Amino acid sequence: MLDVWVASWRATYPEIDFEERREWLVRHVRDLESVGAMTLCLLDAESRLAGFVVINPADGWLDQICVAPDLFGAGLGASLLSAARDVSPSVIRLDVNADNLRAVRFYERDGFSRVGRGANTLSGRETIMMEWRPRR
Repeated sequence: MLDVWVASWRATYPEIDFEERREWLVRHVRDLESVGAMTLCLLDAESRLAGFVVINPADGWLDQICVAPDLFGAGLGASLLSAARDVSPSVIRLDVNADNLRAVRFYERDGFSRVGRGANTLSGRETIMMEWRPRR
């Protein structure tokens, strides 16, 4: 999981050393799971990890979503969001880096709305808070 996370973020922000953030991710996911978050994994045809999502069903907070970079654009992100909706069917909330235009467009195409702004606690980058709710 760590390898997919590092590779995915390295492809998105090559100027940041995500390798040195591995221990942060381990602690972060452990803390999220200790309060009810779930890590859902997606395997490829050879049973290798293709991507994962970390979501808390209690409040719909999606904290991490990653796809292996060699699989970008293959629809796996949408599959991971679908799995997240299965465990949190009434709302999903997340922060996305405002300068990650590919991700912002991805979430908007998938029915997310912009609901606020913030800042990434690690990088200081501006974020967009987004939310998805089922259409009524």
